Amino acid sequence: MDTFGWTVLQTPIGPLLLAETENGLVNVHFHAHDPSRQVARLAESLALRPVRGGLCEPIAQLSDYFAGDLKEFSLPLDWRLSAGFNRRILELLYARVPYGQTASYGDLARWSGEPGASRAVGAAMGSNPLPVVVACHRVLNSTGDLGGFGGGRETKRLLLALEGMLPEPLF
Repeated sequence: MDTFGWTVLQTPIGPLLLAETENGLVNVHFHAHDPSRQVARLAESLALRPVRGGLCEPIAQLSDYFAGDLKEFSLPLDWRLSAGFNRRILELLYARVPYGQTASYGDLARWSGEPGASRAVGAAMGSNPLPVVVACHRVLNSTGDLGGFGGGRETKRLLLALEGMLPEPLF
């Protein structure tokens, strides 16, 4: 296959660009109001031609997640946009921090066997090509503070509220 499929899904946290190769979901991108630049970057990174459409299963599962009906994704994932330590940490996060739970950057560093690598774990979270599905919003500072987030702190807060870990916003 020399193409990848892409679409934009409207969600309670704003439009998400979803991209999928023959191997699985390869990218979720926040704030996809004008996805043309991100699609062009993906085409270059993947060395594949973009084709709009498809992604039935990712759309269905993400829609169920945002409706509160899905607690665990069962999508095939294409990890090619992540490598080395970052990929190892993201795979660890995906495997060990389920819906409704959080971990700290330090927890992930310890679980990886590199207890002094908390800052590197933060960098791995920032490099996550599959946010929401590989739930980097579940990673907090050691004090319980939200910390940073590629989709913005408000988006992180909304995702944690959706999973029942924070109160719903009043407005």
